[in-house]
Amino acid sequence: MDVKEEKTDVGVIIGRFQVDDLHPAHKDLIETVMSRHKKTIIFLGLSPLKCTTNNPLDFEARKQMITFIYPSVTVLYIKDMVTDTVWSKKLDEQISDITGPNQSVTLYGGRESFIDHYKGRHNCIELEETQNSFLSGTAIRKSISKEVKSDPMFRRGVIWASNNMYVNALPTVDVAIWNEDKTKLLMARKPYETQYRFIGGFVEAGHTLEETVRKEVSEEAHIEISDPEFVCSAVIDDWRYRSEKVKITSSLFQCKYVFGKPTPDDDIEELKWFSVDNIYDTNMANIVPNHRDMMSRLLSRIK
Repeated sequence: MDVKEEKTDVGVIIGRFQVDDLHPAHKDLIETVMSRHKKTIIFLGLSPLKCTTNNPLDFEARKQMITFIYPSVTVLYIKDMVTDTVWSKKLDEQISDITGPNQSVTLYGGRESFIDHYKGRHNCIELEETQNSFLSGTAIRKSISKEVKSDPMFRRGVIWASNNMYVNALPTVDVAIWNEDKTKLLMARKPYETQYRFIGGFVEAGHTLEETVRKEVSEEAHIEISDPEFVCSAVIDDWRYRSEKVKITSSLFQCKYVFGKPTPDDDIEELKWFSVDNIYDTNMANIVPNHRDMMSRLLSRIK
């Protein structure tokens, strides 16, 4: 690996190393810095999130991966911060904590690394790529995700990751679609079910609740609706998640039917208009149990 001539006491590498094993490019990077400095420090970027697609490994796993091959290298972490300025200040403080007042420091990074975001006081060097050019960590992780190994260590890793994720609510939306005078509701029935439910679905990343409402209505009923209005939220007793820590939290919206022929699609088998009086008279017997609380709160608004 070729670098500009810059003699300092301490070489500091900043990176994430979110891979299963050190790639030749990683080794080239570390060994280049080690050969040029009396002391080498690696700061591993530490996300506030756990076990995500881009940050699947915790600090300790990555530290052990590096020190197993390079035991003389000091491996620490630098937490991700909300701004580059704050992050740079924190990095400089951590470097000062472990270097002497008379030791000079050079920071190293590759293409598209931390360098453009660093606002601190130390000199930075961007390492030029060689034949062991940096293989994208994203590409490595994507390749790994497609392979299942018949190995207890592989299964242990999967179990570890699943038990170290934050337990978050799974957001969904449900939609109460009224006729013009609010005397009827359009309800949906799924295959193999006899009771009816609100149209709805999971909120996809990058979409608002309101966008999801329109998307689900379009996909499952092929009709146009008025602007959705929030009604309430509820924890859904979904049978798929009863034994899991994660739970579904749904936001119920109401709107009016505008135009189009209600046509069941996606995972919906039937669409049916129910009169409000019928829902009251049958004590919601035709409504799936995990939607009855939301239905009750919806109907309380029109009493």
